[in-house]
Amino acid sequence: MHEPIEAAWAACKPAADFASLRIVRTRSDDVTVRKGVVEPPRFGDDLGGMVTVIDGGGLGYAATADLSPSGIAAAVARATDWARASAARSIVDYSSIDLGHPTGTYRTPVVEEPASVGLRERIDLVRAQADRLKTDDRIVDWYATLWTVDVDSLYLTNDGGRVEQRLLHLAPGLAVVATDGSDTQQRTLGGRGHCLQGGLEQLAGSGFFTEAPRIAEQVLQLLCAPNCPSGSMDIVLSPDQMMLQIHESIGHPLELDRILGDERNYAGTSFVTQDMFGTYRYGSDLLDVTYDPSRPHQYASYGFDDDGTTAQREFIIEKGLLLRPLGGAVSQARAGMEGVANSRATSWNRPPIDRMANLNVEPGTSSFDDLIGGVERGVYMETNVSWSIDDSRNKFQFGCEYGRVIEGGKLGHVVRKPNYRGVSATFWRSLSGVGDGSTLQVLGTPFCGKGEPNQVIRVGHASPVCRFSNIDVFGGV
Repeated sequence: MHEPIEAAWAACKPAADFASLRIVRTRSDDVTVRKGVVEPPRFGDDLGGMVTVIDGGGLGYAATADLSPSGIAAAVARATDWARASAARSIVDYSSIDLGHPTGTYRTPVVEEPASVGLRERIDLVRAQADRLKTDDRIVDWYATLWTVDVDSLYLTNDGGRVEQRLLHLAPGLAVVATDGSDTQQRTLGGRGHCLQGGLEQLAGSGFFTEAPRIAEQVLQLLCAPNCPSGSMDIVLSPDQMMLQIHESIGHPLELDRILGDERNYAGTSFVTQDMFGTYRYGSDLLDVTYDPSRPHQYASYGFDDDGTTAQREFIIEKGLLLRPLGGAVSQARAGMEGVANSRATSWNRPPIDRMANLNVEPGTSSFDDLIGGVERGVYMETNVSWSIDDSRNKFQFGCEYGRVIEGGKLGHVVRKPNYRGVSATFWRSLSGVGDGSTLQVLGTPFCGKGEPNQVIRVGHASPVCRFSNIDVFGGV
């Protein structure tokens, strides 16, 4: 496929300050077995290209599903027209931004290709886990699912840049719902947070083959459990809840285009301002946060972002101090700040914008027992189930599927519907314990929405278990 596209691009690339062609092919395969019934498998195959042109200070885009020489040439002409039309009207001099002309390749490390396993075998693999969830008559709904997304991309520039990438994503899921009278409870495999990159060999470490009995047992425990206690107390959050906490109260507030005001109409703004970087105390000394799209099997790993910037690990917050925003090349130039390689698009028919990729809390030195042992009164919480946060990504309220009280440094009985609330600007300063590497999990989510028109993108979050002191906790209804 690439040779004729590269030949067409060479023949029609514009004489402009900068131009690029980004080709993306996305193939997906989703198998689900629910209540013993195989749902119709879902398959997708999507292919197209986006032309970007910068000329005379203006910027133009044009997407096309027609990748013939004439189709690419027509997209180049439309993008060039838009760039020249916007040149005198843009608030940004795009010609001053050096997007570069990178060369390189990146491929997700894969041992067992999902495509090498037949559909019947994949269905049997999923069915085997679904069947393990129905352990009691009170369980009224249960399913297992395996979703794979295979993304091939080619990025070409008008001055010899060429980047080829292949990313293979796996999203396994387990879920069970139990009912007793008017009470209904659910338990999932990390809220479908055990997403990763790689071949089928990666499923062994995701919990997909081992966790069905545990979540089936826990959903029945929740039916008999009291409500979570309320009051100011310590909380200990598992990695599958930390994932949501990182995402909403660090990731979104630090997106540079949001800080610059681009998202105000749709997804809100941020409590973070440009003058806070380098001086602002975001969290306690225990908080170290890295942006790491280079981690091989994490869900949003890549070698280059969609503007061709080389991906590399950077500290976003170090020892609690806010260092740099999540901003790609264009936002960095607009703000005059260093950022990261996070200019990303959901598909070929969307321009890249500032997005999270792998945003991780680095492990500390405490064992799980140390974290629990340091709590006189509190709640341990697992697996996000609900979230609410204001449009400046500051005040929040989060709920979890499963909790256990902590009394005198020991885990106690199970509680249902544990919730907590806080303010991003102060919450992370209450971080009083960070788990070591033995508590860390590498997780991710397929569904992060942002942008106009909307873009839904894959994000990775790795985190150890973490403890926070004097948090407002309450039970759900």
